[in-house]
Amino acid sequence: MTDAQHASKGWRLDWPTSSGSRVASASIKCLPADFFVDEDLSMPEDSDGGGEHLCLRLEKVGDNTDYVARQLATICGCRHFDVGFCGLKDRHAVTRQWFSLYRPGQENEDATFIQAVEEHWPVLAQHRQARKLRRGDHQGNRFELVLKDVVGDTSAIDAALARLRDLGCPNYFGSQRFGHGGANLDRALTMDPTTLNRRSGRNVKKRGRGRSTSGSRDSKNVLYFSAARSWLFNEVLAHRVETGTWLTPLEGEPGACENQNLMVTGPLWGDGGTEAVSVQGEIERSVVARYPQLAAVFSTTRMKPERRPLNLKPESLEWHWDGNDQLRLSFRLAPGQYATTLLDDVFDITDATTFIGENCANSVVQ
Repeated sequence: MTDAQHASKGWRLDWPTSSGSRVASASIKCLPADFFVDEDLSMPEDSDGGGEHLCLRLEKVGDNTDYVARQLATICGCRHFDVGFCGLKDRHAVTRQWFSLYRPGQENEDATFIQAVEEHWPVLAQHRQARKLRRGDHQGNRFELVLKDVVGDTSAIDAALARLRDLGCPNYFGSQRFGHGGANLDRALTMDPTTLNRRSGRNVKKRGRGRSTSGSRDSKNVLYFSAARSWLFNEVLAHRVETGTWLTPLEGEPGACENQNLMVTGPLWGDGGTEAVSVQGEIERSVVARYPQLAAVFSTTRMKPERRPLNLKPESLEWHWDGNDQLRLSFRLAPGQYATTLLDDVFDITDATTFIGENCANSVVQ
């Protein structure tokens, strides 16, 4: 199917599972406390020695990461850009994560500032350090989830979860990245890729002029670009799952000659396509060649190709049953991995936050 046909008929947003089918159904996020995320961030040894950046560990409920970052900037009186964080966390959950704020020379005012922050969110810890927090600085995330309305054979579910614990599952990007019905992919086909090469300074409005929308527009283009890149990765991974090779290194895996234990990876497409060669490179290029318009987005971006592991393997996965229809799970994931991807390999998931009281008697929508 061509790019245009996908745009008109709908993009694939559900990819093959590790076992070929899901063994049960369940609801998630019936309550915010049913989806608990705790960011794992080891602080540098010099973090107690002061610095220009004040780091706060917050607990939030019903607020997404970007909203909290903007509110912190307002309270602090700094630019939104001066607030750092390691990763985006879910809104419909109880989440704990670190934020950094650029506050040079304001150490004596930190206590007053933190009191103002605590009017909105509990501050669990604080310290100063020399650098801003950036995406991927954390070591991972710990999850404690409650699945409700579970329907399926308990022994089959236990076996599927044991398989996840031992072998992992395909490391797909979640469908939410692609927008409703793949709308972000539709927009990727019409975006101007050259905007991604602009220096940020070109989009800064001049003092006294009307507010420019170019920065917002370019930010949207980055979102669409990321969606296109992620979707092509998922398509390559789906092919590897369908052919039973997603856990098997193929000839041409980048870096395989230097490291025999190298994990199996797939392409994050860029200018020049993929770093894989030989058999693996041919497979990746043949899959992406089915979508020439989407692939063309990357030809003028000067974005270097990257790699992403094909396998998502949780750490310390444990589970226990509360009766026959409620399941509690705990596990840890590396940065860039998604709990919903893990769940989707076993369950047909219904997100209770997309409805108003239809999935669970006490479901919450915020």
